[in-house]
Amino acid sequence: MTSIKDVAKAAGVSTATVSRVLANNAPIKAETRERVLEAVAQLNYRPNLIARSLRAQKSAKIGLVVSDIRNPFFTAIGRAVEDAAYEQGYSVLMCNTDENPEKEELYLNLLHDENVAGVIFSPTQQFSAASSTYKAKMPFVIIDRAVDSKDTDMVLLDNVSAAYELTAHLLENGYRKLAGLFGDASTTGQERSRGFHRALKDYQLNPVIAHFISPRIKQGYDTTIAVLDGANRPDAILTSNSLLTAGALPSSAR
Repeated sequence: MTSIKDVAKAAGVSTATVSRVLANNAPIKAETRERVLEAVAQLNYRPNLIARSLRAQKSAKIGLVVSDIRNPFFTAIGRAVEDAAYEQGYSVLMCNTDENPEKEELYLNLLHDENVAGVIFSPTQQFSAASSTYKAKMPFVIIDRAVDSKDTDMVLLDNVSAAYELTAHLLENGYRKLAGLFGDASTTGQERSRGFHRALKDYQLNPVIAHFISPRIKQGYDTTIAVLDGANRPDAILTSNSLLTAGALPSSAR
């Protein structure tokens, strides 16, 4: 493996000069810079980014931890985070927890060991409940799901109002037999359920069915089919499982 010493020898400069050229943090003669960059290219040198970040006490990497990358909501977030990070010279390490607290802990420890600059994180219920005791030395921004901590930055949706407006929209368009399916793995499902029930109450109606289910494709699909095949079939379903779309259902169930 090519080392910085090999690059310095090929360019006829010191290792310190090579470091300054690669870091682009000091004035270097154009001729010297060109020699160093040519040597880097010829030798296919890749700097040790981990060692560099430890020396500089900062990293050009951030972590993104989500519960299910197949969920279109998190897919869109991943793309937005990557685009924004790239513009600022950062790369993104994406981790998928599957709502598993053990995988979540594994990836948080991994990101800590990688000395990432920070973590954008959609936590499990277990992390949310114990967040005040988590003492990792890396900045967090929590997304989508609230945690019980006044010292943590969070970017959240107003799930209660959003579910209320969606339910009211259905009611205003003549639907009366409504069912609600909400994720059971986070605070978002609970908040959306409150908005759903609040809107029905304002219209003096009761839901046909309201279930909390695991936010997975199979569970969402199977539960929806069961609801539509039931004796008290609703004429509309409000679901917080964004993996379940009309296109995923057979035409006979729509």
